[in-house]
Amino acid sequence: MTITNDIKYIGVNDHNIDLFEGQYVVPNGMAYNSYVIVDEKIAIMDTVDAAFTHEWLDNIQNALDGKVPDYLIVQHMEPDHSANILNFSKAYPGTVIVSSAKAFAMMKNFFGTDFAEKRIVVGEGDTLSLGKHTLTFVTAPMVHWPEVIVTYDSFDKVLFSADGFGKFGALDAKEDWACEARRYYIGIVGKYGAQVQALLKKAAGLDISIICPLHGPVLTENLSYYIDLYNTWSSYQPEEDGIVIAYTSVYGNTRKAVMLLAEKLKACGCPKVVVNDLARCDMAEAVEDAFRYGKLVLATTTYNAEIFPFMREFINHLTERNFSNRTVAFIENGSWAPLAAKVMKGMLEKSKNLTYADTTVRIMSALNEESMADLNSLADELCKEYLARQDATANKSDLTALFNIGYGLYVVTSNDGKKDNGLIVNTVTQVTNTPNRIAVTISKENYSHHVIKQTGVMNINCLTEDAPFSVFEKFGFTSGRNTDKFEGCTPLRSDNGLVFLPRYINSFMSLKVEQYVDLDTHGMFICSITEARVISDKNTMTYTYYQEKVKPKPETTGKKGYVCRVCGYVYEGDTLPDDFICPLCKHGVADFEPIE
Repeated sequence: MTITNDIKYIGVNDHNIDLFEGQYVVPNGMAYNSYVIVDEKIAIMDTVDAAFTHEWLDNIQNALDGKVPDYLIVQHMEPDHSANILNFSKAYPGTVIVSSAKAFAMMKNFFGTDFAEKRIVVGEGDTLSLGKHTLTFVTAPMVHWPEVIVTYDSFDKVLFSADGFGKFGALDAKEDWACEARRYYIGIVGKYGAQVQALLKKAAGLDISIICPLHGPVLTENLSYYIDLYNTWSSYQPEEDGIVIAYTSVYGNTRKAVMLLAEKLKACGCPKVVVNDLARCDMAEAVEDAFRYGKLVLATTTYNAEIFPFMREFINHLTERNFSNRTVAFIENGSWAPLAAKVMKGMLEKSKNLTYADTTVRIMSALNEESMADLNSLADELCKEYLARQDATANKSDLTALFNIGYGLYVVTSNDGKKDNGLIVNTVTQVTNTPNRIAVTISKENYSHHVIKQTGVMNINCLTEDAPFSVFEKFGFTSGRNTDKFEGCTPLRSDNGLVFLPRYINSFMSLKVEQYVDLDTHGMFICSITEARVISDKNTMTYTYYQEKVKPKPETTGKKGYVCRVCGYVYEGDTLPDDFICPLCKHGVADFEPIE
């Protein structure tokens, strides 16, 4: 496979493997990726699994047509990528091995040698020139081993991402990338979200056109899609709206309750309901579902004064991978002393930012009138926001939405006649209550000011405390004039035809501009309310909460340079160029300050 004029694929497909890492079912096999960069100097990027030694060495010979590699770059020491380092060294004894210090210590463990006589140790920011290709090495500790490095080729703008952006499945398998990449990420890398976030921040400063992972396909188009998914997964945010029910059942009564609940959830407008029988399903798939969707119902029996073993295993998988930022509900069954809900909640104590449903369904052996009523209450509670989003079931005149206005943060949505737009504001105020009037102040520099002044309508979305930083990146760091902020999604719309956000809001109000006040740099829109919906009872995000809990803290320890006050991006260097633009939030030098 030709990736660029100078970069070739020399990896292999494994269709004999049934379990990856001894636990993950891989019906479509695995790819062990390796690459060669041909320049004045030739570099091989990683080796492959031990079962494919000769096939891989053949691939190298065929790609080089008699030439000899100068370097073997080892990014990751897991044996599916490093098993052939010694075999390669025997085949090409003059080749220099390039890797991190920790990797060479591991080579000593694996092969009895650390190749001291022919090695180059690299760390953060080190470079290696091959000719026109210059490789820059970026440390990626615990993504997902401590020795990992990734490599950036500035000539072809290629990121060799080690296990990052990998997936299950051989390269000749036709399957959805996200499904198997999600299961791969959550199962293998999921515990290390903070480390992945740190690596994504480093990558944000690179001009990347191609991503070459060690598993799965080479990514060449729509890279923002893959990067956004990694950002969502590594920040432990729900990827989609939906409810997962994970259950175990001994004699069928818990299962009956689960199936009834699933039907009730669907009837109440839940966009996706996933049911997993933990005794029979692929456990990794069930774990993937729990991280994919925003709400989880755990249903099991009391078993030996504990919970059923498959449920215990499932919860252990969740907490091991830092399960957080979700809504959780419980259904417990027991014939004489139900304890399951208490045990499950206790197991989740180490998880962060979980919201528990007020309703816990208790089944005494079999469903009865009381537990059926609790099932109905649980369905209504879990689906409150879904009901509020649907025109048919929403209360569109719920002026208690006004109670969610404070010194908070909001997304103002509008439409310029061609596309939807949105921006972050913190200047929304109720100015009268007879009639109800809302004042919204927007900078004249923002495209939304121009659009709203022309159209006279907008929606105010009240953000909640679970809104991730990615929401502020999307709506606060780019201009709607040259960016489609809703590209790739199917938005929800209010009666005025404008978008309201499907997630991370507790209410929205549709506003009609009645008066405009010119405030020099800003404009104040005095508006009447044409529609108001309360979506959930979550707390509105205040500006203080955003600064303390959501906005990333810049990592400036030991660094010299400047930090962006808006997003925390760190520019390292003695002088900040006058024309420098932050690669994250696109703000200029006026919003940077020296690192103290």
